[in-house]
Amino acid sequence: MRILLLGEYSRLHNSLKEGLVELGHEVILVSNGDGFKGYPADFSNEAKWSNSKFLKIPRHLISRIFNYDFAKLEHGIRFYFLLPKLKNFDAVQLINESPIQTNKSFELSLLKKVFQNNKKVFVLSSGVDYLSVQFLLDKKIEKSILQPLYKDPSLKKAYNYILEYTSNKQKKIHDFVYQKCVGIIATDMDYVMPLQGNSKFLGLIPNPINPNKLVTQELKIEDKIVIFLGINQWTFHQKGIPYFEEALAIIQEKYPEKVEVIVAKNIPYKEYINLYNKAHILLDQVYAYDQGYNALEAMFKGKVVFTGAEKEFVDHYNLTEKVAINAKPDVAYLVEILSLLIENPNKILAIGKRSKAFVEKEHDYIKIARKYLEVWEAN
Repeated sequence: MRILLLGEYSRLHNSLKEGLVELGHEVILVSNGDGFKGYPADFSNEAKWSNSKFLKIPRHLISRIFNYDFAKLEHGIRFYFLLPKLKNFDAVQLINESPIQTNKSFELSLLKKVFQNNKKVFVLSSGVDYLSVQFLLDKKIEKSILQPLYKDPSLKKAYNYILEYTSNKQKKIHDFVYQKCVGIIATDMDYVMPLQGNSKFLGLIPNPINPNKLVTQELKIEDKIVIFLGINQWTFHQKGIPYFEEALAIIQEKYPEKVEVIVAKNIPYKEYINLYNKAHILLDQVYAYDQGYNALEAMFKGKVVFTGAEKEFVDHYNLTEKVAINAKPDVAYLVEILSLLIENPNKILAIGKRSKAFVEKEHDYIKIARKYLEVWEAN
């Protein structure tokens, strides 16, 4: 098959492409690299002019004063010039209903071209979109990335990029994509819940992890227990980082001779993935039901990851033992679990082994690539 993958979050499409290529398919990946993370692509619509030394400062000034980022326009312009190369694919998959990440009206115009020029288009629910945000606003579940906003409405600015998905212009994009696409695929349990009962829902296909791209080493505890916290300023509240920071402050005071804490902020993917190699514990997010991509990569490396591992996830995979720590927006709870692990290092090693085995079994990139092919060919 000739396959076109549009957009990238957390290396999902890169790993999927690697699996598909291993199976003998022709795959083209187009993305802007997902900002500072810098994921690779065959064709890039990265905003290079807007991020240049000469334009970076004017760009940020215009963004602050007029609430307009002309990097988005550049994403669209660069994508427009790629359109002649993006035709006649057997299957096209969008990372999200707005994979180009340009101005709303321009996004819709470009997506119409993509649909016109290709046989069938599928959409992933792998990040916020119109349906998932509406679902969260209805407060149908206990855990939600919107919880900090409900507690503190002054955080609205930090949530603008999420709330934008409920705008009339975004709804036009959603309605078009929803009507024209073959179907929607969820990448973890957090995205299954908003789609249950939806006629376009084609099921859950877990995130693909390519073990060949990850450096692993046997987890040993010889001196201090190393805890890693990676911070993306754009998702600071949405991932519940304040809870982790507060818990870590208590843990460092409680166990000054037993723990080492590493905190990294806004670093490119290549640096991030290697920085936590010596960590035993990784703090990911508190509002999830299932693991996202970063958590899975850390789990494959045998780390104990504080992330989403709710009952819905446990039941789906029929798990009888912990493969990750189910994080909650509760400092006392986080301190209690961290303390238990620090005082019982063998638990860290045991969970780490199960984490790695789980990812190998359920998230292998070749196995996942085959699942995508089955869905694309059957619909």
